[in-house]
Amino acid sequence: MRWLRLFLLVFLLPLAVSACALNARPATYFVETKGPYALDTGDVVRVTVYGEAELTKSYRVDDNGSLALPLIGAVKVRGKTTQMAAAAITAALAAGYIREPSVAVEIETYRPFYIQGAVRNGGQFPYVYGMSIRAAISTAGGFSDTADRSKAILYRRQGEEMVKGSVNLDFPVFPGDTIVISERWL
Repeated sequence: MRWLRLFLLVFLLPLAVSACALNARPATYFVETKGPYALDTGDVVRVTVYGEAELTKSYRVDDNGSLALPLIGAVKVRGKTTQMAAAAITAALAAGYIREPSVAVEIETYRPFYIQGAVRNGGQFPYVYGMSIRAAISTAGGFSDTADRSKAILYRRQGEEMVKGSVNLDFPVFPGDTIVISERWL
C-alpha cells in the first residue's frame, strides 16, 4: 500500500501538473493597450500655424504638461491628443491674437521609455512606434545571463495612477513606460 502511494506521487503527479500547464488560460493584462496617443511631459511636437512662420516650430511638453507658445503663453496639453491640442491652441490664438487661425499639431519625438533589471544596459531609450517588450530588450543590449526570459513587469501611467502588469515579451510598449526584467530563480 505504501509503494502504491509512492508510485502515484512520483509518476502521476507530474502528469497532472503538466496537463494543468497545457490548459492554462492566457495571461490577463491590467495595462491598457488601446486608445489614441495622449501627449505628456517629454514629448516634442511640431506646431504649424498656417501663415504665421514665427509661431511654427517645435515645442517640448514641459513638466506641467503644457506647451509654451509666443503670444498666448502656456497651453495645457497633458492627456490630450494632437487634434485636441491643436483645437486648444486654435482657441487661444483666436481669442484676440489671430483672426481665424489654422493650427496643426504633430508628434516630432515621442517621450522615452525606461528599462531596468536583468538587461545588459538599463536606462532611458528613445521610443520607436510599434515597439514591443522584445524590441525594448534588444535596444537595451539584450538579456543578462540571469534574466527571466519569459515575461516582464510593465509600469504604465493611466490617468492619475501608475498601473503595474506582468506581460509577455510581445506586449506593446508605449512612450513613458517603465519595463523591469526580473532575474530567474532556480
